[in-house]
Amino acid sequence: MDSNLKQKTTSGLKWSAIERLATQAIQLVVMLVLARMLGPQAFGLIGMLAIFIAVSQVFVDSGLSSALIRKLDRTELDYSTAFYFNIAIALVCYLILYISAPYIADFYKQPELTSLTRVLALVIIINALAIIQRTKLSINMDFKTQAKASLAAVCISSIVAFTMAYYGFGVWSLVGQTITYTLCNVIFLNILHKWLPKLSFNFDSFKQLFGFGSKLMLSGLIDSIYQNIYQIVIGKKFNVLDVGYFTQANQLVRTPAITMTSIIQRVTYPMLSSIQNDEQRLNYAYLLTLRLSAAVIFPLLFGLAVVADPLIPELLGYEWKSASLLTSILATGLLLYPIHAINLNYLQVKGRSDLFLKLEIIKKVITTIILFITIPYGINAICIGIVIQSYLALVINTYYNGKIGSLSGSSQLRALLPIWLIAITTCSIAWLITSLISVSPWISIILIIIMATLFYILSIRFLQKDLYNHIMLNILPKKLTKNHE
Repeated sequence: MDSNLKQKTTSGLKWSAIERLATQAIQLVVMLVLARMLGPQAFGLIGMLAIFIAVSQVFVDSGLSSALIRKLDRTELDYSTAFYFNIAIALVCYLILYISAPYIADFYKQPELTSLTRVLALVIIINALAIIQRTKLSINMDFKTQAKASLAAVCISSIVAFTMAYYGFGVWSLVGQTITYTLCNVIFLNILHKWLPKLSFNFDSFKQLFGFGSKLMLSGLIDSIYQNIYQIVIGKKFNVLDVGYFTQANQLVRTPAITMTSIIQRVTYPMLSSIQNDEQRLNYAYLLTLRLSAAVIFPLLFGLAVVADPLIPELLGYEWKSASLLTSILATGLLLYPIHAINLNYLQVKGRSDLFLKLEIIKKVITTIILFITIPYGINAICIGIVIQSYLALVINTYYNGKIGSLSGSSQLRALLPIWLIAITTCSIAWLITSLISVSPWISIILIIIMATLFYILSIRFLQKDLYNHIMLNILPKKLTKNHE
């Protein structure tokens, strides 16, 4: 990796991490406080609408942002064409949801969903106004600007959410938080990175972008439906409280998983795209990215699985106790989420959006089969099915990546397995030692975290020396590295 690309990637990784970690940390704290103030039902109602917003966002983007990032000879006309398409589709999606709102409420037997849908869906239009700004900043690996906009937006939206919850707005506090965050983020992005589209739409440009992006759109559509189908099934088959428990457990697990994915994916996709014609450099960068991601997310989520039982009632209140086991189960499977994202990045870099779509269809067929098998056995069984699907998806992704490149699927799995074993072993040992001591829940949680962290760092240092040295020399601040030496 040449020095210029390495510098841009390292800088991008740093600022992407600052934005994602800080933003998600604030949102996590806000979510925990709101969970105590509002209870499971409010989160259950919003969870029921998640699929409609997520699917609409996929249609609005239609894979055009990824197509723009991958295209090396992009022009301002390309950006303008994508912008007008984004806005047009956003308006169509909002209109459809506005009309469909009463039917959505009737489907769930929750009358308040009519007004909630019509207001919450406004984020679709608002978000479309800044898709191109984010794309241009990502192409330039300028994540510092995005970090500023996101952090300012999350602070303002958090204040709005707390204020609304305090004055008794209930579930509308969550709606207010979402809309305020999206609106502020768009405003700040337009202030920090001024861009205006040309008054033109080029059909040739659109065909080229959509030719690549459409397959990613279909893949994203399938994935969005899959990611949110569980709230629909649980909401229809069980009740709004169960949706609340599942939504909260899912969000607690996905917050670190998606944060890690976002940090890595936003930086590595443009980085890998820039070296797509150098197979040796591409393979090296890809494999290193897999291992670095695993080294962070595996212990984090195995640790969450271990401490979930004492942690959730202490954080959210005893009424959320039912979410503890769901959190532990989901954490053991969703720790692979960042790995899946990197696998699929590789397919995009290789220009195989057709294979990207094919794999999504295969995996979602498997997911659907597992879901229908587990539904009769309750929510716990559904969560176990999610874990099984996640590990099957890893095997499928790595196998097909090996088919289109020179890095075999087995070599990718061999690179990940030692880190997986180290993470689960160190967390389990820490939990076992702590379980033998009679202490308060918070003392137990703190002891598990401290012991697991120490065991894990020592294990990585001696069993994965090259990875440890890379982190010390290239990821951590210079002062820490000098102290280490």
